Amino acid sequence: MRILVYPHAMEVGGSQLNAVELAAAVQRLGHEVSVIGEPGPLVAHLADAGLPHLPLDPGRRRPSPATARMLRDLAVRRGIDVIHGYEWPPGVEAFYASLRGPSAAVCTIMSMSVAPFLPPSLPLVVGTREIQERAAPGRRHVHLIEPPVDVHANAPGHPAAEFRRAFDLPEGPLDIVVVGRLVAELKLEGLLTAIDVVGRLAAELDLRLVIVGDGPARAEVEERAAAANAAAGRRAVVVTGQLLDPRPAYAAAEVCLAMGGSALRSLAFAKPLIVQGELGFFELLTPESEKTFLGQGWYGLGAGREEGAPRLEAILRRLHAGPGLRRELGEYGRRLVVERFSLERAARVQVEIYEQAVTERPAALDAVGTAAGVLGHKLRRRYARLRGTEARDDFNAVARSRP
Repeated sequence: MRILVYPHAMEVGGSQLNAVELAAAVQRLGHEVSVIGEPGPLVAHLADAGLPHLPLDPGRRRPSPATARMLRDLAVRRGIDVIHGYEWPPGVEAFYASLRGPSAAVCTIMSMSVAPFLPPSLPLVVGTREIQERAAPGRRHVHLIEPPVDVHANAPGHPAAEFRRAFDLPEGPLDIVVVGRLVAELKLEGLLTAIDVVGRLAAELDLRLVIVGDGPARAEVEERAAAANAAAGRRAVVVTGQLLDPRPAYAAAEVCLAMGGSALRSLAFAKPLIVQGELGFFELLTPESEKTFLGQGWYGLGAGREEGAPRLEAILRRLHAGPGLRRELGEYGRRLVVERFSLERAARVQVEIYEQAVTERPAALDAVGTAAGVLGHKLRRRYARLRGTEARDDFNAVARSRP
Protein backbone atom coordinates (compact mmCIF):
# COMPACT_ATOMS: atom_id res chain seq x y z
CA MET A 1 0.00 0.00 0.00
CA ARG A 2 0.91 3.65 -0.43
CA ILE A 3 0.24 5.63 2.72
CA LEU A 4 0.41 9.36 3.45
CA VAL A 5 0.84 10.18 7.16
CA TYR A 6 -0.28 13.65 8.22
CA PRO A 7 0.75 14.69 11.78
CA HIS A 8 -0.99 17.73 13.23
CA ALA A 9 2.40 19.46 13.73
CA MET A 10 6.10 18.86 13.17
CA GLU A 11 7.28 20.01 16.59
CA VAL A 12 8.51 17.49 19.14
CA GLY A 13 5.55 15.97 21.01
CA GLY A 14 4.00 12.63 21.87
CA SER A 15 1.41 12.44 19.08
CA GLN A 16 3.88 13.57 16.42
CA LEU A 17 6.65 11.19 17.53
CA ASN A 18 4.12 8.38 17.57
CA ALA A 19 3.08 9.24 14.01
CA VAL A 20 6.65 9.28 12.70
CA GLU A 21 7.87 6.16 14.51
CA LEU A 22 4.80 4.16 13.51
CA ALA A 23 5.12 5.38 9.89
CA ALA A 24 8.71 4.14 9.79
CA ALA A 25 7.68 0.78 11.27
CA VAL A 26 4.91 0.37 8.68
CA GLN A 27 7.42 1.18 5.95
CA ARG A 28 9.71 -1.56 7.28
CA LEU A 29 6.83 -3.99 6.75
CA GLY A 30 7.11 -3.30 3.01
CA HIS A 31 4.69 -0.42 2.43
CA GLU A 32 5.44 2.93 0.79
CA VAL A 33 5.00 5.70 3.36
CA SER A 34 5.39 9.49 3.07
CA VAL A 35 4.81 12.19 5.69
CA ILE A 36 3.21 15.55 4.96
CA GLY A 37 3.54 18.53 7.28
CA GLU A 38 4.84 22.05 7.78
CA PRO A 39 8.54 22.74 8.50
CA GLY A 40 9.64 21.86 12.02
CA PRO A 41 12.17 20.01 14.16
CA LEU A 42 10.77 16.58 13.29
CA VAL A 43 11.67 16.97 9.61
CA ALA A 44 15.24 15.96 10.48
CA HIS A 45 13.84 12.91 12.26
CA LEU A 46 12.01 11.94 9.06
CA ALA A 47 15.26 11.99 7.12
CA ASP A 48 16.91 9.75 9.70
CA ALA A 49 13.98 7.33 9.45
CA GLY A 50 14.10 7.28 5.64
CA LEU A 51 10.64 8.83 5.26
CA PRO A 52 10.01 11.34 2.43
CA HIS A 53 8.68 14.72 3.62
CA LEU A 54 6.06 16.65 1.64
CA PRO A 55 5.90 20.31 2.80
CA LEU A 56 2.79 22.18 3.89
CA ASP A 57 2.28 25.91 4.35
CA PRO A 58 2.53 26.63 8.11
CA GLY A 59 0.23 29.66 7.67
CA ARG A 60 -2.71 27.67 6.27
CA ARG A 61 -6.10 27.52 7.98
CA ARG A 62 -6.80 24.33 9.95
CA PRO A 63 -8.84 22.55 8.81
CA SER A 64 -9.46 24.02 5.37
CA PRO A 65 -11.18 22.99 2.13
CA ALA A 66 -8.03 23.99 0.24
CA THR A 67 -5.88 21.51 2.16
CA ALA A 68 -8.49 18.78 1.67
CA ARG A 69 -8.47 19.41 -2.10
CA MET A 70 -4.68 19.37 -2.14
CA LEU A 71 -4.67 16.01 -0.32
CA ARG A 72 -7.22 14.59 -2.77
CA ASP A 73 -5.19 15.77 -5.79
CA LEU A 74 -2.01 14.37 -4.24
CA ALA A 75 -3.73 11.02 -3.73
CA VAL A 76 -4.75 10.96 -7.40
CA ARG A 77 -1.26 11.84 -8.68
CA ARG A 78 0.64 9.46 -6.41
CA GLY A 79 -1.85 6.61 -6.20
CA ILE A 80 -2.16 6.92 -2.43
CA ASP A 81 -4.32 4.27 -0.79
CA VAL A 82 -4.65 5.76 2.71
CA ILE A 83 -4.36 9.27 4.15
CA HIS A 84 -3.74 8.97 7.89
CA GLY A 85 -4.38 12.15 9.86
CA TYR A 86 -3.23 12.55 13.46
CA GLU A 87 -5.60 14.58 15.69
CA TRP A 88 -8.86 16.11 14.57
CA PRO A 89 -7.91 18.84 12.00
CA PRO A 90 -5.84 16.49 9.79
CA GLY A 91 -8.48 13.79 10.34
CA VAL A 92 -11.24 16.08 9.06
CA GLU A 93 -9.17 17.10 6.02
CA ALA A 94 -8.31 13.47 5.26
CA PHE A 95 -12.02 12.58 5.45
CA TYR A 96 -13.06 15.29 2.95
CA ALA A 97 -10.17 14.30 0.66
CA SER A 98 -11.47 10.73 0.65
CA LEU A 99 -15.06 11.66 -0.26
CA ARG A 100 -14.27 12.25 -3.95
CA GLY A 101 -10.77 10.84 -4.13
CA PRO A 102 -9.24 7.38 -4.49
CA SER A 103 -7.82 7.13 -0.97
CA ALA A 104 -9.30 5.93 2.29
CA ALA A 105 -9.00 8.09 5.41
CA VAL A 106 -7.93 7.04 8.90
CA CYS A 107 -7.60 9.29 11.95
CA THR A 108 -5.61 8.73 15.13
CA ILE A 109 -6.56 10.68 18.25
CA MET A 110 -3.91 10.74 20.97
CA SER A 111 -5.66 13.52 22.91
CA MET A 112 -7.63 12.70 26.04
CA SER A 113 -10.98 12.94 24.28
CA VAL A 114 -12.41 12.58 20.77
CA ALA A 115 -13.96 15.62 19.05
CA PRO A 116 -17.69 14.81 18.80
CA PHE A 117 -17.99 16.25 15.30
CA LEU A 118 -15.57 13.79 13.67
CA PRO A 119 -17.42 11.85 10.94
CA PRO A 120 -18.99 8.63 12.30
CA SER A 121 -17.79 6.70 9.22
CA LEU A 122 -14.16 7.84 9.65
CA PRO A 123 -12.10 4.97 11.11
CA LEU A 124 -10.60 6.17 14.39
CA VAL A 125 -7.59 4.94 16.33
CA VAL A 126 -7.28 5.87 20.00
CA GLY A 127 -4.69 5.18 22.67
CA THR A 128 -6.62 3.79 25.66
CA ARG A 129 -9.38 1.28 26.25
CA GLU A 130 -11.36 3.86 28.23
CA ILE A 131 -11.35 6.39 25.37
CA GLN A 132 -12.25 3.63 22.92
CA GLU A 133 -15.30 2.66 24.97
CA ARG A 134 -16.45 6.28 25.31
CA ALA A 135 -16.02 7.04 21.59
CA ALA A 136 -17.47 3.82 20.12
CA PRO A 137 -21.25 4.49 20.30
CA GLY A 138 -22.53 5.70 16.94
CA ARG A 139 -19.21 5.25 15.12
CA ARG A 140 -18.35 2.68 12.46
CA HIS A 141 -14.91 1.69 13.79
CA VAL A 142 -12.90 2.80 16.83
CA HIS A 143 -9.65 0.84 17.03
CA LEU A 144 -7.20 0.65 19.90
CA ILE A 145 -3.44 1.05 19.50
CA GLU A 146 -1.78 1.80 22.81
CA PRO A 147 1.11 4.26 22.28
CA PRO A 148 3.93 2.14 20.86
CA VAL A 149 7.61 2.31 21.72
CA ASP A 150 10.66 1.30 19.72
CA VAL A 151 12.08 -0.95 22.43
CA HIS A 152 15.33 -1.45 20.50
CA ALA A 153 16.20 2.23 20.01
CA ASN A 154 14.92 3.04 23.50
CA ALA A 155 16.68 0.65 25.83
CA PRO A 156 18.96 0.51 28.88
CA GLY A 157 22.61 1.27 28.22
CA HIS A 158 22.12 4.28 25.96
CA PRO A 159 25.01 6.77 26.37
CA ALA A 160 24.30 9.64 28.77
CA ALA A 161 27.75 11.07 29.54
CA GLU A 162 27.64 13.80 26.87
CA PHE A 163 24.18 14.89 28.03
CA ARG A 164 25.48 15.18 31.60
CA ARG A 165 28.49 17.21 30.49
CA ALA A 166 26.44 19.52 28.28
CA PHE A 167 24.09 20.50 31.11
CA ASP A 168 26.50 20.19 34.04
CA LEU A 169 24.73 17.24 35.65
CA PRO A 170 27.38 15.29 37.57
CA GLU A 171 26.34 11.89 38.87
CA GLY A 172 25.41 11.64 42.51
CA PRO A 173 21.93 13.09 43.13
CA LEU A 174 18.82 11.02 42.49
CA ASP A 175 17.89 12.43 39.07
CA ILE A 176 14.15 12.69 38.40
CA VAL A 177 13.71 13.35 34.68
CA VAL A 178 10.68 14.84 32.90
CA VAL A 179 10.56 14.87 29.09
CA GLY A 180 7.67 16.68 27.41
CA ARG A 181 6.19 19.85 25.95
CA LEU A 182 5.95 22.77 28.35
CA VAL A 183 2.31 23.70 27.82
CA ALA A 184 -0.52 24.75 30.12
CA GLU A 185 -2.92 21.96 29.17
CA LEU A 186 -2.45 18.65 31.02
CA LYS A 187 1.16 19.16 32.06
CA LEU A 188 1.92 22.49 33.70
CA GLU A 189 0.07 21.98 36.98
CA GLY A 190 1.91 18.76 37.84
CA LEU A 191 5.24 20.09 36.63
CA LEU A 192 5.04 23.17 38.86
CA THR A 193 4.09 20.94 41.79
CA ALA A 194 7.12 18.74 41.12
CA ILE A 195 9.41 21.77 41.04
CA ASP A 196 8.09 22.99 44.39
CA VAL A 197 8.35 19.55 46.01
CA VAL A 198 11.89 18.93 44.82
CA GLY A 199 12.91 22.44 45.85
CA ARG A 200 11.73 21.71 49.41
CA LEU A 201 13.13 18.18 49.62
CA ALA A 202 16.51 19.19 48.20
CA ALA A 203 17.44 20.77 51.53
CA GLU A 204 17.12 17.31 53.10
CA LEU A 205 17.62 14.72 50.34
CA ASP A 206 20.18 14.53 47.54
CA LEU A 207 17.87 14.69 44.55
CA ARG A 208 17.54 16.77 41.38
CA LEU A 209 14.71 17.43 38.92
CA VAL A 210 15.75 17.62 35.24
CA ILE A 211 13.11 19.06 32.89
CA VAL A 212 13.67 18.39 29.18
CA GLY A 213 11.38 20.25 26.78
CA ASP A 214 10.18 23.55 25.42
CA GLY A 215 6.90 25.31 24.78
CA PRO A 216 4.73 28.32 25.64
CA ALA A 217 4.99 27.69 29.40
CA ARG A 218 8.78 27.56 29.49
CA ALA A 219 9.20 31.04 31.02
CA GLU A 220 6.84 30.15 33.86
CA VAL A 221 8.63 26.84 34.43
CA GLU A 222 12.04 28.53 34.51
CA GLU A 223 10.82 31.20 36.90
CA ARG A 224 9.47 28.57 39.33
CA ALA A 225 12.69 26.54 38.95
CA ALA A 226 14.78 29.59 39.85
CA ALA A 227 12.69 30.14 42.99
CA ALA A 228 13.08 26.47 43.98
CA ASN A 229 16.85 26.63 43.51
CA ALA A 230 17.07 29.77 45.59
CA ALA A 231 15.10 28.10 48.37
CA ALA A 232 17.23 24.95 48.20
CA GLY A 233 20.50 26.87 48.08
CA ARG A 234 21.69 24.75 45.18
CA ARG A 235 20.85 23.71 41.60
CA ALA A 236 18.06 21.27 42.44
CA VAL A 237 15.94 21.94 39.32
CA VAL A 238 17.46 22.10 35.82
CA VAL A 239 15.59 23.10 32.64
CA THR A 240 17.53 21.94 29.57
CA GLY A 241 15.20 23.03 26.78
CA GLN A 242 14.18 20.78 23.92
CA LEU A 243 16.23 17.80 22.73
CA LEU A 244 15.39 16.35 19.32
CA ASP A 245 16.77 13.07 20.62
CA PRO A 246 15.82 12.82 24.31
CA ARG A 247 17.18 9.30 24.80
CA PRO A 248 20.29 10.46 26.72
CA ALA A 249 17.98 12.23 29.20
CA TYR A 250 15.97 9.06 29.81
CA ALA A 251 19.20 7.11 30.14
CA ALA A 252 20.54 9.56 32.74
CA ALA A 253 17.42 9.29 34.91
CA GLU A 254 17.13 7.37 38.15
CA VAL A 255 13.37 8.00 38.18
CA CYS A 256 11.04 9.37 35.49
CA LEU A 257 7.96 11.55 35.96
CA ALA A 258 5.77 11.36 32.87
CA MET A 259 2.44 10.84 31.13
CA GLY A 260 1.36 9.39 27.79
CA GLY A 261 4.02 8.29 25.34
CA SER A 262 6.81 9.70 27.49
CA ALA A 263 5.73 7.37 30.30
CA LEU A 264 6.18 4.35 28.05
CA ARG A 265 9.58 5.53 26.82
CA SER A 266 10.62 5.84 30.46
CA LEU A 267 9.71 2.20 30.99
CA ALA A 268 11.68 1.17 27.91
CA PHE A 269 14.79 2.52 29.63
CA ALA A 270 14.00 0.44 32.74
CA LYS A 271 13.28 3.47 34.92
CA PRO A 272 10.81 3.57 37.82
CA LEU A 273 7.84 5.61 36.64
CA ILE A 274 5.71 8.16 38.49
CA VAL A 275 2.63 8.79 36.34
CA GLN A 276 1.60 12.45 36.36
CA GLY A 277 -1.91 13.67 35.73
CA GLU A 278 -3.99 16.63 36.84
CA LEU A 279 -5.82 17.78 39.96
CA GLY A 280 -3.06 16.46 42.20
CA PHE A 281 -2.61 13.08 40.50
CA PHE A 282 0.73 11.32 41.00
CA GLU A 283 0.94 7.52 41.11
CA LEU A 284 3.89 5.14 41.13
CA LEU A 285 3.61 2.36 38.54
CA THR A 286 3.74 -1.01 40.29
CA PRO A 287 2.31 -4.43 39.46
CA GLU A 288 -0.63 -3.43 41.69
CA SER A 289 -1.37 -0.14 39.86
CA GLU A 290 -0.69 -1.55 36.36
CA LYS A 291 -4.35 -2.44 35.66
CA THR A 292 -5.43 1.16 36.29
CA PHE A 293 -3.09 2.57 33.65
CA LEU A 294 -3.77 -0.16 31.09
CA GLY A 295 -7.42 0.87 31.26
CA GLN A 296 -7.34 4.65 31.52
CA GLY A 297 -3.99 5.37 29.90
CA TRP A 298 -0.83 6.88 31.35
CA TYR A 299 -2.55 9.80 33.04
CA GLY A 300 -5.07 10.37 35.79
CA LEU A 301 -7.26 12.86 37.64
CA GLY A 302 -6.86 13.37 41.36
CA ALA A 303 -9.27 14.75 43.94
CA GLY A 304 -7.72 18.22 44.06
CA ARG A 305 -4.54 20.15 43.39
CA GLU A 306 -3.75 20.49 47.07
CA GLU A 307 -3.26 16.70 47.31
CA GLY A 308 -0.51 16.59 44.69
CA ALA A 309 2.45 17.85 46.72
CA PRO A 310 2.11 15.43 49.67
CA ARG A 311 1.47 12.49 47.32
CA LEU A 312 4.53 13.23 45.22
CA GLU A 313 6.70 13.87 48.27
CA ALA A 314 5.76 10.49 49.76
CA ILE A 315 6.60 8.70 46.50
CA LEU A 316 9.96 10.47 46.14
CA ARG A 317 10.93 9.71 49.74
CA ARG A 318 10.12 6.04 49.19
CA LEU A 319 12.15 5.83 45.97
CA HIS A 320 15.07 7.80 47.40
CA ALA A 321 15.28 5.40 50.33
CA GLY A 322 14.98 2.25 48.23
CA PRO A 323 17.63 1.57 45.56
CA GLY A 324 16.49 -2.05 45.48
CA LEU A 325 12.92 -0.95 44.88
CA ARG A 326 14.06 1.34 42.05
CA ARG A 327 15.90 -1.52 40.38
CA GLU A 328 12.95 -3.91 40.81
CA LEU A 329 10.42 -1.44 39.38
CA GLY A 330 12.72 -0.57 36.48
CA GLU A 331 13.09 -4.21 35.46
CA TYR A 332 9.34 -4.77 35.80
CA GLY A 333 8.55 -1.72 33.64
CA ARG A 334 10.94 -2.82 30.91
CA ARG A 335 9.26 -6.25 30.74
CA LEU A 336 5.82 -4.65 30.53
CA VAL A 337 6.67 -2.32 27.66
CA VAL A 338 8.47 -5.02 25.65
CA GLU A 339 5.61 -7.50 25.99
CA ARG A 340 2.72 -5.12 25.37
CA PHE A 341 3.82 -1.87 23.70
CA SER A 342 6.42 -2.80 21.09
CA LEU A 343 6.46 -0.76 17.88
CA GLU A 344 6.49 -3.87 15.68
CA ARG A 345 3.26 -5.16 17.21
CA ALA A 346 1.56 -1.77 16.78
CA ALA A 347 2.68 -1.51 13.13
CA ARG A 348 1.07 -4.85 12.29
CA VAL A 349 -2.21 -3.72 13.87
CA GLN A 350 -1.99 -0.41 11.99
CA VAL A 351 -1.62 -2.18 8.63
CA GLU A 352 -4.71 -4.29 9.42
CA ILE A 353 -6.66 -1.07 10.05
CA TYR A 354 -5.47 0.35 6.71
CA GLU A 355 -6.47 -2.84 4.90
CA GLN A 356 -9.96 -2.66 6.37
CA ALA A 357 -10.29 1.06 5.59
CA VAL A 358 -9.58 0.65 1.87
CA THR A 359 -12.48 -1.82 1.54
CA GLU A 360 -15.04 0.70 2.82
CA ARG A 361 -16.23 4.08 1.57
CA PRO A 362 -16.90 7.11 3.76
CA ALA A 363 -20.53 8.15 4.23
CA ALA A 364 -21.19 11.31 2.20
CA LEU A 365 -23.97 12.29 4.61
CA ASP A 366 -21.35 12.72 7.34
CA ALA A 367 -19.94 15.73 5.48
CA VAL A 368 -22.78 18.08 6.45
CA GLY A 369 -22.77 17.26 10.17
CA THR A 370 -18.98 17.46 10.34
CA ALA A 371 -18.88 20.87 8.65
CA ALA A 372 -21.51 22.20 11.07
CA GLY A 373 -19.64 20.72 14.03
CA VAL A 374 -16.31 22.23 13.01
CA LEU A 375 -17.92 25.63 12.45
CA GLY A 376 -19.58 25.53 15.87
CA HIS A 377 -16.33 24.50 17.50
CA LYS A 378 -14.43 27.35 15.86
CA LEU A 379 -17.06 29.88 16.95
CA ARG A 380 -16.85 28.65 20.54
CA ARG A 381 -13.04 28.87 20.38
CA ARG A 382 -13.22 32.41 19.05
CA TYR A 383 -15.55 33.40 21.88
CA ALA A 384 -13.20 31.78 24.43
CA ARG A 385 -10.24 33.60 22.88
CA LEU A 386 -12.03 36.94 23.27
CA ARG A 387 -12.65 36.12 26.92
CA GLY A 388 -9.06 34.94 27.43
CA THR A 389 -10.11 31.39 28.34
CA GLU A 390 -9.06 29.53 25.19
CA ALA A 391 -7.15 26.25 25.66
CA ARG A 392 -4.29 25.68 23.21
CA ASP A 393 -4.81 21.91 23.13
CA ASP A 394 -8.59 22.05 22.97
CA PHE A 395 -9.36 18.34 23.42
CA ASN A 396 -6.70 17.84 26.09
CA ALA A 397 -8.33 20.11 28.68
CA VAL A 398 -9.30 18.58 32.03
CA ALA A 399 -13.03 19.09 31.52
CA ARG A 400 -12.96 17.25 28.21
CA SER A 401 -10.89 14.37 29.53
CA ARG A 402 -13.47 13.49 32.18
CA PRO A 403 -15.86 10.65 31.21
